[in-house]
Amino acid sequence: MGDYLEARTADVYTGPCFANSEVNLAGREAVLAWRVTRGAWEGVPVDGLAIAAAVRVRATLGDPFGDRGPGHAVVVVDERATPAQRDALVAFAHTMAGDLLDDVTDVESAPITLSVDGAAASLAAGSVLELRTRVLNHGDHLCGNEEVYYPPLTATVTAVPAVTLAHAFRGPGLGMTWSSPGKRSAFVGRFAR
Repeated sequence: MGDYLEARTADVYTGPCFANSEVNLAGREAVLAWRVTRGAWEGVPVDGLAIAAAVRVRATLGDPFGDRGPGHAVVVVDERATPAQRDALVAFAHTMAGDLLDDVTDVESAPITLSVDGAAASLAAGSVLELRTRVLNHGDHLCGNEEVYYPPLTATVTAVPAVTLAHAFRGPGLGMTWSSPGKRSAFVGRFAR
């Protein structure tokens, strides 16, 4: 069990008109992160450790009609992990994210900080990943018809939508970098697996 954080380059809490305007123009990239507060994976204790991934696909993530293809990912593992814990965390993330992590182009160890306080959260994974969120407020309702249009990328989480204050990938391995702040594009929550 632990904390979960996700952000995409397209709004996830939005109205259909806004979502339709972004289909296949945005939302092909995402950051996913997990911090295990208590538990083991495949018999290896991973209490207190974190893992994060930057993902890129061909089509908007969550679009049921798009052919996103396999995901390409860069994974950052908590530098405090032993080799066995590192392998366990990578296997855990692959199970949680499914085919989004089928093609991992790079796995690196770095310091990871992940904190969650309701819908306010922050992630720093080395110099590669940065993510900060805040709770949705009244000013975030642009059309009055918003809903959770795209569900979280990890199905086994309980999460609420949030606004990104910072959302950046600055590393090699995906053929691009991005910065996508100020969108209703994040989920903050918990996993129990």
